[in-house]
Amino acid sequence: MSEGAVDFVQAEGLGISRQAFDEVLDILGRQPTMDDLSTLLAMWESNGRQQSLYGWLRGQHHAVHRDDYLYSGSDEHRAIKEPRVKECLDIARTLLQNSHSAILNSNFPSGRLLYMVGNVSSEFADGEYARRCLHLVGAPLAASGHEEDCRYIELILQSLQEASLLEASAAVGEGGLFCSLLRFVAPRGFDILAPREVRLDAFLFGEEPGRYLALLPESQDDAFLSKLTEAQLNCCFLGRTTQNRILVDGFDFGTVEAFLGTNGS
Repeated sequence: MSEGAVDFVQAEGLGISRQAFDEVLDILGRQPTMDDLSTLLAMWESNGRQQSLYGWLRGQHHAVHRDDYLYSGSDEHRAIKEPRVKECLDIARTLLQNSHSAILNSNFPSGRLLYMVGNVSSEFADGEYARRCLHLVGAPLAASGHEEDCRYIELILQSLQEASLLEASAAVGEGGLFCSLLRFVAPRGFDILAPREVRLDAFLFGEEPGRYLALLPESQDDAFLSKLTEAQLNCCFLGRTTQNRILVDGFDFGTVEAFLGTNGS
């Protein structure tokens, strides 16, 4: 047993049944720590105390359903024209100008698989894109209420990385998926496809919390997806890392070096 790990006798003292403890072992792929159990118990207390931890964990979904992808905001925001792929090039450059977010400069190999774990949302009327490109004042969409999902996803991704099913992960933050992905894989590039059921600018530049990037070798793809299914987590396949070019829906955005030149770093 690794240092800090909790066995069933200790877990039972917290009110966790053998069935629930075995399910936690299956999801994490290792003995849980007290912090792991505390995260799960806190979620259970606030969301599903009326049923067993096992039953709640098996039935809990930490992602929106497809019907929730479509933006249901005000008429004013629905009327905002959705940009074409080539127009997203200028949007991305604008968002990267004077960005204070650090480039990780992780030298991952090209050809690695890229996933987004968590929500696929069409929220776009908040964050840097809304303020700097759409000139919207105020945020009509609440960004709170994702704390428990974030803790849960981080816990699962950490356990997958410890099991060597995942090489690295990072939260989607400032500038949305596109800017976060660039910071995540630089100096490598990426070749990704956007889902057709959401707005392109929302998918690329929305900053709704609860979304994480995951990078893994193709050899671990089946095991990675199987673990996410066990953990009741949604994910979206994005594409692959490239040598140094950035492509979105087949449109060439240029090299990473040229893009980072707009970042002032």
